[in-house]
Amino acid sequence: MNTREDKLAAFGRILDILDELRVKCPWDREQTADSLRPQTLEEAYELSDAILRKDDRDVSKELGDVLLHVLFYAKIGEEQGKFDIADVIGLLCDKLIYRHPHVFSTVEVADSAEVMKNWEMLKVKEKGGNKTVLSGVPDTLPPLLKAYRMQDKARGVGFDWEEKSQVWDKVREELDEYRAELDAMESAQDEASRQASRDRAEGELGDYLFAIVNAARLYGLNPDTALERTCAKFRRRFTYLEEHTIRKGRDLKDMTLAEMDALWDEAKSKGL
Repeated sequence: MNTREDKLAAFGRILDILDELRVKCPWDREQTADSLRPQTLEEAYELSDAILRKDDRDVSKELGDVLLHVLFYAKIGEEQGKFDIADVIGLLCDKLIYRHPHVFSTVEVADSAEVMKNWEMLKVKEKGGNKTVLSGVPDTLPPLLKAYRMQDKARGVGFDWEEKSQVWDKVREELDEYRAELDAMESAQDEASRQASRDRAEGELGDYLFAIVNAARLYGLNPDTALERTCAKFRRRFTYLEEHTIRKGRDLKDMTLAEMDALWDEAKSKGL
């Protein structure tokens, strides 16, 4: 592994390269924080994908892309006279020290759960920081991840089930209410009643999904990761089904469900 000196030299090298790009490359020179933002989101998702695939080489590569964006925003801030990378790192260091009093001060904690509880309480108290616990959850997060983060932050200040098994009553309750609204929608006698039931069913579906996310969190599972892996699995198996159908000179639309299920099970048996 690289020495501390190697790491510092590498950091200095990328700063020098970025300085050159902002001066000499037409594309890099034109970039703004607004133009970079969509690409930053894309890079974050590519990093997430590499992590899920456990591809260390790709993780290293995608981390570099994310780091470039961090440095790019700092460079733009420096050019505008607002902040630079030293300010970014300095604020991060101050925050880490402030939120870890059990490491850098005399506070004692029993476990990681207490660390997280202190972390959320300290965030609320920070001058100029988040005014409420949930204000730290961006509105732009994907809904599944947003639900998980909101629940996790609420847990950090003690708003949670006393026993994780208690969540299942809530899951069943929300499922029953969702199904009841679906039945009402199906039996509605007119379009106005059907639309009203549809709206209520959508609300109950949201409550049910929120409860499922809560159950996953309580048992130490990340629902976003779980669903991402299931999507990847579905893609592999459906692609197998599609490719084998094409090899037989047939069209998926002409196959029976039983025939497709047989190929699906075949893909499953191959570990796809």
